[in-house]
Amino acid sequence: MEADYWKSRWQRGETGWHRGEVMPLLQKHWSALQAKPGTGVLVPLSGKTLDMPWLAAQGHRVLGIELSATGIAEFFAEHDLDEEVNDTPDGPLHRAGDIAILEADAFEVGPGVLSDIQLVYDRAALIALPPDLRQRYVDTVYARLPSGTRGLLITLEYPQHEKDGPAFSVQEDEVHALFTPAWNVTLLERRDILAQQPSFVAEGVTALHTVVYRLDKR
Repeated sequence: MEADYWKSRWQRGETGWHRGEVMPLLQKHWSALQAKPGTGVLVPLSGKTLDMPWLAAQGHRVLGIELSATGIAEFFAEHDLDEEVNDTPDGPLHRAGDIAILEADAFEVGPGVLSDIQLVYDRAALIALPPDLRQRYVDTVYARLPSGTRGLLITLEYPQHEKDGPAFSVQEDEVHALFTPAWNVTLLERRDILAQQPSFVAEGVTALHTVVYRLDKR
């Protein structure tokens, strides 16, 4: 899962992970974080998700991190937003209103980028990474978030041998192993979604659940 792999998929338009609507589980469970308007929200591996405008509409300052210039350009174009671009030590920062997207590899950003973040929303980042990168991801991106940060994490669970990722299956025991002891992990919902995912059925997947967690950094 090198950076060039993701960039080439964006360039070819192979972005099956992108949803054409706001994630319903975000709308349902965001209130569980008791997030105050004006607080900063990190959306790692953001792509051009419609969840960012939704979070901004709740009154938050949104920071996406995305390594694909193509994905970032498509986001601002599709929302008819005039972006300002400023060079930073971590990469170009694209901004329009309360939404900013840092064009960078999330593994490489400096700690200062996340110093004023109080919330994190992870729908398509952890599950985009193979097992050998998931611990590194938590030990870099999540480790740089301040104490007291609250988060919403959405994962998938399915028999991994039945389908090649991404998106990958991340079981509940692995979530706890990755995040504790630095984070408290609370299961909010587990939902059977196999019937709503015909592409998984077509690949021979026999069980598929989406799982929502609340994360609280100690």
